[in-house]
Amino acid sequence: MSVNYSKLWKLLIDKKMNKSQLRSLAGISTNAIAKLGKNEFVSLETLEKICLALNCNIEDIMEFTFSAT
Repeated sequence: MSVNYSKLWKLLIDKKMNKSQLRSLAGISTNAIAKLGKNEFVSLETLEKICLALNCNIEDIMEFTFSAT
C-alpha cells in the first residue's frame, strides 16, 4: 500500500496557493512538505492541519493506492 497526494497539489492549484503558503497557513514543517512531495507517509496530525487550513476533508487531499500481488 502506498499513498498519493495528487489531490492536494490539484487543490492548491485551484486555490492559487503554493507549497510555501500551505506550509505557513497549516503550520507544518518543510520536512512534511518534502515528504508530501515524494508521496511518503506523514502523520495524521499533519494531514489534519492541512485539512483545517484548506477547509477540506482528508479524502480531498490524499488517497491510498494498492498494488496487486
